[in-house]
Amino acid sequence: MSNEAELSPTDWVREQTERILAQGTTDGVEVLDRPIVLFTTTGAQSGKKRYVPLMRVEENGKYAMVASKGGDPKHPSWYFNVKANPAVSVQDGEKVFDGTAREIEGEEREHWWKLAVEAYPPYAEYQTKTDRQIPVFIIE
Repeated sequence: MSNEAELSPTDWVREQTERILAQGTTDGVEVLDRPIVLFTTTGAQSGKKRYVPLMRVEENGKYAMVASKGGDPKHPSWYFNVKANPAVSVQDGEKVFDGTAREIEGEEREHWWKLAVEAYPPYAEYQTKTDRQIPVFIIE
């Protein structure tokens, strides 16, 4: 397993991540004027560390990872990484900490889904574009 995290092959994701790494903070890196958080996951098959910038959804020190992929019919690749390796690093601003991801369901998911849509309203539209229920993980 490598300790060096890999950048995304997707241009806009890689550019966001490079900006965060250069600044040393997620502050000022936004999507539609909304803040993001940088997660580091571990590849399910490769064991490589991977950067995943996502919208900031936080409550009482817990963070959500919303596997929306813009409403695509398939889960993002990082979803499978987190399912296989729930140890995740979170960077919010300059603060970095390690936590454990847990996929949530039922009332707990509904609560966090509401927070996610408040944090980033396009999530509601993304859900209408796909038949899959968009997964939500909590990092604690």
